[in-house]
Amino acid sequence: MLRLRRNLSRKYWDLKMASRKTAKSRKAEKKVTYPSAAAMPPMAVSSFDMSYNHTGTWRSLKPKIDYEKCIYCLICWKFCPEPAISLDSVVVKGKEKEKPVINYTYCKGCGICWTECPVEAIEALEEQR
Repeated sequence: MLRLRRNLSRKYWDLKMASRKTAKSRKAEKKVTYPSAAAMPPMAVSSFDMSYNHTGTWRSLKPKIDYEKCIYCLICWKFCPEPAISLDSVVVKGKEKEKPVINYTYCKGCGICWTECPVEAIEALEEQR
């Protein structure tokens, strides 16, 4: 019985370590950038209009984009679960790019945007009410 328990705990430990290695390799994949929103893979689209879903009152942390650091990869826009990040056209270094803009009416402060940002251009500020 004791030997079986040791074997099971060893298998659990091996699985746990393997998942940590996979998580580290996922961070390396995060540096992929796309030249535009059109070049990104297709994303899930809701069949309903999300404009009624005002989730901005939920948040305790508020994201703020530092456009000096931003590389306009649009990963924040891609992964945002709400319609909180919209795109505006802007000219950067002579090229027209799409700039992510946060609409705080819909932002619930989930943290996905600042977690996924490859250059850490989005910071989390404490919400002032």
